[in-house]
Amino acid sequence: MSDEIQWHLRVKIKPGQLEAFKSVMTEMVAVTRQEEGMLIYEWYFSEDETICEIHERYRDTAAVLVHANSFGIFAARFQAAAIPVSMNVYGSPTEGVRTGLAPFKPDYYEMKDGFARL
Repeated sequence: MSDEIQWHLRVKIKPGQLEAFKSVMTEMVAVTRQEEGMLIYEWYFSEDETICEIHERYRDTAAVLVHANSFGIFAARFQAAAIPVSMNVYGSPTEGVRTGLAPFKPDYYEMKDGFARL
């Protein structure tokens, strides 16, 4: 199977924090674009812009750790503007990655079969 790890994070944007959230999003996307191990990094908003779903796909655990270091720069601003609602993690992350994701209370899913055409 693949070493890839991916997740879908759903957050609720706090009242009055939409512009602050979009600002940190723009900065995070710009920084993350430089991470070679990031395969997919997409932010989707609900029609009323109160919910954002972030889809992330990494080449491997090393890529997750690179992104975790980048996220540290933005974590306080991100958390000031949004509340995690749910997180689904796909793949086989290491215990270190699981520990880092623990504040988001993720559900984990391991692939048993299938493929991706990219």
